[in-house]
Amino acid sequence: MAKKFSLFALTWPIFIELTLHMLTGNADTFMLSQYSDESVAAVGVANQLLFMFIVMFGFVATGTSILIAQYAGANDEKTASRIGAVSIWANVLFGLMLSFALVVGGNWLLQLMNVPSELTADAHAYLRIVGGFSFVQAIIMTIGAILRSHGFTKDIMNVTIGVNILNIIGNYFVLFGPFGLPVLGVEGVAWSTTISRMIGLVIGFLLIMKRLPHPLPLLSKEAFSFAYVKQLLKIGIPSAGEHVAYNTSQLVITYFITLLGTEALTTRVYTQNLMMFIFLFSVAIGQGTQIIVGHLVGAQRFNEAYARCLKSLRLAVIISFTAAALFSLFSDHLFSIFTSNKRMIEAGGTLILLTMILEPGRSFNLVIINSLRAAGDVKFPVYIGIASMWGVSVPLAYVLGIQLDLGLVGIWLAFTADEWLRGLLVYWRWKSNVWRTKSFIKKEATA
Repeated sequence: MAKKFSLFALTWPIFIELTLHMLTGNADTFMLSQYSDESVAAVGVANQLLFMFIVMFGFVATGTSILIAQYAGANDEKTASRIGAVSIWANVLFGLMLSFALVVGGNWLLQLMNVPSELTADAHAYLRIVGGFSFVQAIIMTIGAILRSHGFTKDIMNVTIGVNILNIIGNYFVLFGPFGLPVLGVEGVAWSTTISRMIGLVIGFLLIMKRLPHPLPLLSKEAFSFAYVKQLLKIGIPSAGEHVAYNTSQLVITYFITLLGTEALTTRVYTQNLMMFIFLFSVAIGQGTQIIVGHLVGAQRFNEAYARCLKSLRLAVIISFTAAALFSLFSDHLFSIFTSNKRMIEAGGTLILLTMILEPGRSFNLVIINSLRAAGDVKFPVYIGIASMWGVSVPLAYVLGIQLDLGLVGIWLAFTADEWLRGLLVYWRWKSNVWRTKSFIKKEATA
């Protein structure tokens, strides 16, 4: 019998955790905006690159979430713990490799993105420090996946609270120099982010040792089992493919925005910081739903899984539209927190207005794709994602934003078309019930 989970009990800690992540990002942006608008743009571009690499860490974490949820649903905690141990070591190795790549190739990547010369030094400093220690984030993601799959979403929330508080305090010291301390600017913010994450990593390991029903065999030969690695990769790589396609397409579109100038780039950063608060409702609902669907599929309770996804979808669409409408109503005040530039405030307000159409479409993707993955149907979202992001979003952003000179408005229209196309296609996939044949537990049992 699958463990009984409440969507609300799982989702509210995820929501708080995501809110804190967003607040930290906004706190970084707000604090940096007091330092200079150029530093905001520099960190925004560097983070765009870092997000792409962090998402690549996610292929192990995604595979971990799906397998552990299904095995836990099937009451096989011993196998679930083995998979957890393997996933941690896999992301340690992969994280170190990508951290090295960011340190060595960071400047080249910034040049490839056509980053304005006045932003390059700060962007490279941030990328070198935060990127060089990105393996820490890779391990944290894996620990979070393990704990969430067992339903311990409150623990991850508490860790996030602590890490974010430390990061904000660190930012204050390095940007404003109290007590005569030196002002370190962007480089100081990078170290603040890195050190706070390291502390969170230590706490995460302590929680894993305390909470799990079966201890992780981290130092046994099972932790290096290639058979389990193959299982993780079989699910995780296709799942990561959709994320990689999204983030690489976003990098190309960021390049388009650099053609519009530093002001447009900074407006995009401010707008995205606000948009995160809108779609985090759907992200939280999608992640909570993934845990429940994974357990239900592992227990072969497919009808309940089917109904759970659709109920979550309705909730996410309603909440995201309402949040977007509220943000649009107060957009001038919200953008004024970050900047006094009237052109940026006006442009950002228009983008938030368009977000009222964009975000419900994104809700389809965030909820249904998570449910498809939880059921083991991981390849279809990748195929649809690559086709839509690169066949619709990227070319449409260039045509509307650059060639037709609609600027950021044209690029936002391209985002909207992409989200709705993908959203309707994955909705059709869920309604088709093909995912019922993809359960990893079911396949293994009948092999």
